[in-house]
Amino acid sequence: MNNEFTIEDNNLYDNYDYLYNVLNATLKHEKVKNAIFSIIFVEDDEIHRINREYRKVDRVTDVISFAFEDNEEMMYNDIRVLGDIYICIPQMKRQAINYGHSEKRELSFLAVHGLLHLLGYDHMTKEEEKEMFGLQELILDGENIKR
Repeated sequence: MNNEFTIEDNNLYDNYDYLYNVLNATLKHEKVKNAIFSIIFVEDDEIHRINREYRKVDRVTDVISFAFEDNEEMMYNDIRVLGDIYICIPQMKRQAINYGHSEKRELSFLAVHGLLHLLGYDHMTKEEEKEMFGLQELILDGENIKR
């Protein structure tokens, strides 16, 4: 089996075919095989609710990952169940404008960021942040998705 992932767009965004290549490049770089995960596009109110309930942060955010492997290794029939990534499409669009780059770049960045969280990366310390953000840039550059 190869890696499998689904993107549930909720009719919020329809121009994301390039994400399949970006996500596959991330999985290949990290040597991940036989894994499944989901990406769900949501509105401001939904990501705000999730952020408040699960992170105790009462505001809209751009991406939230729920890594199923955080608690214990989740394997079913030799398949890794990585988790779910929620991406707020309105916030993604605002950030693309604020950062002065394309929606393609911002959505790709958020998807890679969320997937790396599912794979155990974090950015709680300066060292972790440098590693994770450097890896994100490496993957996006490799897919020719520039700032």
